[in-house]
Amino acid sequence: MATLSDKPRLEVRNAVAGDVKAIIALTSRVYPEETPYQPGIIRGQINAFPEGQFVAVFDGEIVGYAATLQLAERQIFRQHTWDDITGGGYASRHNGKGDWLYGVEICVDPGRRRAKIGKRLYEVRQRLCEQLELKGIAFGGRLAGYKRSKKAYPKPDDYLEAVKARDVEDPVISFQMRLGFEPARVLRRYHPEDKPAGGHAALMVWNNPYFDPNAATQPLSHRGRDTVRVTTVQITARKVTTHDEFFDHVRYFVEVAADYGSDFVVFPELFTLILLSSEPERPPSEAIKRLSAYTPEFVERMQAMALGCNINIIGGSHPTIAEDGDIQNVSYVFLRDGTIHAQEKLHPTPDEREYWGIVGGDVTDVIDTDCGPIGVMICYDSEFPEVARRLADQGARILFVPYCTDTRHGHLRVRYCAAARAIENQCYVVTSGITGNLSNVDNLDINYAQSAILTPCDMPFARDGIAAEASVNVEMVTVADLNIGTIQWARAQGAVRNLRDRRFDLYRVRWSDGG
Repeated sequence: MATLSDKPRLEVRNAVAGDVKAIIALTSRVYPEETPYQPGIIRGQINAFPEGQFVAVFDGEIVGYAATLQLAERQIFRQHTWDDITGGGYASRHNGKGDWLYGVEICVDPGRRRAKIGKRLYEVRQRLCEQLELKGIAFGGRLAGYKRSKKAYPKPDDYLEAVKARDVEDPVISFQMRLGFEPARVLRRYHPEDKPAGGHAALMVWNNPYFDPNAATQPLSHRGRDTVRVTTVQITARKVTTHDEFFDHVRYFVEVAADYGSDFVVFPELFTLILLSSEPERPPSEAIKRLSAYTPEFVERMQAMALGCNINIIGGSHPTIAEDGDIQNVSYVFLRDGTIHAQEKLHPTPDEREYWGIVGGDVTDVIDTDCGPIGVMICYDSEFPEVARRLADQGARILFVPYCTDTRHGHLRVRYCAAARAIENQCYVVTSGITGNLSNVDNLDINYAQSAILTPCDMPFARDGIAAEASVNVEMVTVADLNIGTIQWARAQGAVRNLRDRRFDLYRVRWSDGG
């Protein structure tokens, strides 16, 4: 079994007084040519608005910082400087009754910029804005490329218009625009020490899409809090010549899912068998042991993708030799904070047992994620209702089913059972299948799949219980937004209430561990 990790490598949390020294060290690395922050400034920000200050911590080291305050709209949309609007950086102008969040600072360690830490800090600000039911977020974005483009655009207004029109790529403003912020105006002499920007900035604005000025209270269910975006990958089994070729292909889909803002991306069962296509064909027993030897590489690469792309990855499944020598079919789950979990397949198929000697696992439990608890059922496990029921009882609202089936018959067994699990547990079920064929990899010679994102069959959900589905046997991704609040409503007030209406006086399932 690969080494798992239940300790986050990367987490974003609220800053506390004990972080001040590390934050100052970080800002000194980020702005080596500017006057360093003083401890009193950072303490002032934390004390003024504790819930608005965030640090990103990577392997125990603070590598990112975001400072925020709350202001009234009239203060933001006029000409202002950084010193003026932030109270000299101390956040002393924080107004708890203000209707906008204002960004004081975001900085990321130059050596950690491939982990999308900056994007995470912007996103946590957006979640705070939504939770506080504010109109939006604004801040002064550096015109970082203005000085070198000054000959072509003598006025900062002209330069900003060129950036908005995407005629010019600004290293800061263009990145912020890709995150959904829009330039509203030039802020002149915003930060005189910023020489590359000529001291100027752009007022960057993000409007909270869930703010309703006419509503007495803001909506409780929305993309930022109750809605989880999932992407299922229907990948084609194709011959590769190197491991890099395989992992580059996987990374492509991970990046696509991340670009769509997905919280989860799921791959099919046994998709790592594709790695064997680069080698001479072996008998099944030898091939599965050979593939298991790639477990450390697989785990390391997939963990790096989850961290780097800021997305939770359900890594299909991968055969692994356990500590007792048994070969198990294991789904590794790579969370975007760097933690790694594993779920063994409980019920190997007769084919898996006979050809590969795969042994069933012993435990199934939910995995806690930043989107709530989830469950994983590998292919055949979805055909045993007790498995899904245990996961639902433990709190799972989304169940992921990586699968690998050779014929339409096999596919439909998984599909119909996955739909049944969604109905009887009033939860979402996301399937991911493999298609294509590989003539030199035993048991991956033919495949049939139509991956899907399934819902309960009740009024708030899709009429046919299908939120989205792939085309048959076509390599593609399928994306859907799943509202967890709707699941809660259905369980409490739906037309049928399967979980609540069970007859515990007549029947119950008791697992060997007492669960």
